[in-house]
Amino acid sequence: MKYTLQMARRVLFETNKRLLWKLFWNLGVRGSLSVLRHRRRMKRGQFFPPFLYISIINSCNLRCQGCWVDVGHKQQTIDLPAMNRLIGEAKAAGNSFFGLVGGEPFMHPELFDILAAHPDCYFQVFTNGQFITDEKARRLFELGNVTPLISVEGNEIVSDERRGRPDVYNRTLDGIRNCLKHGVLTGVCTSLCRTNIDDLLTESWIDRLIEMGVLYTWFHVYRPMGPDACPELCLTPEQQQRAREFVVEMRARKPIIIIDAYYDGDGQALCPAANGMSHHINPWGDIEPCPIVQFSTESIHPGDDDRPLFERFTQSEFLADFRRLAQETTRGCIVLERPDLLHELVVRHGARDSTARRTAHAELKSMVPRTSQYHPGREIPERNWYYRIAKKFLFSDFGVYDGHDHSRTAAPWRLNPASPASGPKTEPATQTAPTADP
Repeated sequence: MKYTLQMARRVLFETNKRLLWKLFWNLGVRGSLSVLRHRRRMKRGQFFPPFLYISIINSCNLRCQGCWVDVGHKQQTIDLPAMNRLIGEAKAAGNSFFGLVGGEPFMHPELFDILAAHPDCYFQVFTNGQFITDEKARRLFELGNVTPLISVEGNEIVSDERRGRPDVYNRTLDGIRNCLKHGVLTGVCTSLCRTNIDDLLTESWIDRLIEMGVLYTWFHVYRPMGPDACPELCLTPEQQQRAREFVVEMRARKPIIIIDAYYDGDGQALCPAANGMSHHINPWGDIEPCPIVQFSTESIHPGDDDRPLFERFTQSEFLADFRRLAQETTRGCIVLERPDLLHELVVRHGARDSTARRTAHAELKSMVPRTSQYHPGREIPERNWYYRIAKKFLFSDFGVYDGHDHSRTAAPWRLNPASPASGPKTEPATQTAPTADP
């Protein structure tokens, strides 16, 4: 309770009231209503995600290890008219929150026009922070309906190695400082891997973020995906559990919001794509189950399909079968645990490779199964009452896993050791990673 009150004081007294109102109304109130609408639609068999994550550009100034985005290919963006049409149709379904991803979103020439066109929405921009100059930070404050989530991937040495460019750490910190200087509600995220977990999954790092004025943080876990997966960076199952325990403990002890997207209030694993909470749209406009499932049968662009966006989502047999397969297979990430089943699904639906490199089929077919966030019997429930209540009503599996016996289709390492081995060959348990983030 003490730390919840400290967090409330930080929000009330350390943040600009206009920005706080935008956060409360556009994300808090209207975002919650969008989740309730989603739950009602689920009962009718309609799945339109209340939270859409949109990769608005493929280009990036960095070359991160294990990146699955086609950052080196010809630049592709979702332009302002297409974004206005997309957001407008989503708002008609009750949506008010959008995650803008890349590539590097601040390289999009119309980013600020997109944000300004929809003051009744709230945007979270996933960024490396290096393009957030003093002037751009001031503009973000003026808009008030956007929070940058800036990625820090390690200390000075590790950041340069992870991001493929020199002086990344200091340039990213400059972007954070510019945002905080202008009172922008700012978050910091980290893709935990073996080279940065000891530096950043620490109480001292949390304390530093609080001291800087960062409002929230997000620890997601490195996923070995794409043409150069770098599996040597993957966390062990023990490190995954350590990360979960750390997040739960810090939520109960520190006045900073800590996001996670893969557990309910009881600590049970879940997949946001399996329950339809979120899906992904890539820079070419292809509608994908999530950012690491780079296959699609529908697009946001009209083309020969004149159906409204709502119907493209709710009538998609590919998305429906993906959700069904994910729900029946595991409470974790089917991409990592059973890529063989996912490949069968992609082939059965004739889903197109939605990458520019056109190697996603081969990459998926050659994937070696790994553990994800699903560790039956080792659940770590939330200790902070606020997170438990919020997750119960606004972020849970909503019953989609009820009645499924995951032992039938579980990844081979969960089979009874006394049983004959079945399923695809797996990597050693020390090379693992859980599900995707936006």
